[in-house]
Amino acid sequence: MKANHKNKIKAPLTVEQKIRRRTFISFGVFAALGTGAVTGWNWLLDAKEETPGITGGTRAPLRRALNKTELFFRNFFCNKHLAKTYPIADAVKTPRVNGLIGIEDDEDFDVSNWKLTVKLRNQKDRHISIEALKALPKTEIVYDFKCVEGWDEIQYWAGVKLSDFLAHFKLEEEAQKQYMGLETPNGAYYVGLERESILHPQTLLAYEMNGKPISIEHGAPLRLIVPAKYGIKNLKRIGTITFSDKRPKDYWAEQGYDYYSGL
Repeated sequence: MKANHKNKIKAPLTVEQKIRRRTFISFGVFAALGTGAVTGWNWLLDAKEETPGITGGTRAPLRRALNKTELFFRNFFCNKHLAKTYPIADAVKTPRVNGLIGIEDDEDFDVSNWKLTVKLRNQKDRHISIEALKALPKTEIVYDFKCVEGWDEIQYWAGVKLSDFLAHFKLEEEAQKQYMGLETPNGAYYVGLERESILHPQTLLAYEMNGKPISIEHGAPLRLIVPAKYGIKNLKRIGTITFSDKRPKDYWAEQGYDYYSGL
C-alpha cells in the first residue's frame, strides 16, 4: 500500500510556542525600530547646522522640519480653538516665577515712567501709558500656563485683548502683516508672534495677576499672555511693539528652539 502524504495536519502550537513566536517578533520589531532610530539620530547629529539668523543653534534638517510644522499649524489655526479655562478658585495663589531674562538686570527701571512704544513705518512712534490701556475693556482668563521645561500650573490673568488694543488704537492695518515683534524696554528679551496668535481672542496685554497689579518679577507693568503658546513666548515687561511681514527676531529661536512654540 502507498502511504498517503496529502493533507498532512500540523499539530497546533502550544501556549509556550506561541509566546516564543510573539517574543521573537516583538524583539525583531524593537531591534529594527531601534536601529532606525539610532541611524536617524546619528544622521541628524552629522547634519550641517543651520545658518544663524532669525533662528539658530540647531541642525538644518530639524529646522526645516520645524518650519514646515509651523506652516502646517498656521494653515489649520482657528480662533474658535480656545484654551481650556477654569474657575478663579482653581488658580494658584503664588504663580511660579520662571525666567527673568530681560528684566533681572534692569535695576533702574521705573514702573511709573513706563510707556508702551508702538513703532510704525513712515509714522511717528506711539507712546501709550498703562492708564490708557486700563481704560479699555478688561478681559480675564484662568488657564493652564505651560512651560517647555515640562511644568504647568493654572494661573489667573487680566488685561486688554491684544485684538481690542489694535482696534482701539487703529492699528488693524498694521496687524494684517504676518508678524508682530515684542521686546523688553532694554531689548534684552524679544519674541515674534504670527498674525493668527496676535488676533486670537485669548491673547492679552496683561496688567493684573490674581486680581492685583503684576509684580516686578512677573513682568510689571505689562506683559504678554498667549494661551496658545508655551511660556517662552509670553514676554514679560513689554517695551516695544513692531509689525512686519518677515519673522522678527526671537530670543529662544536663536538658541535652537522652535520659533512657533505653539500648543
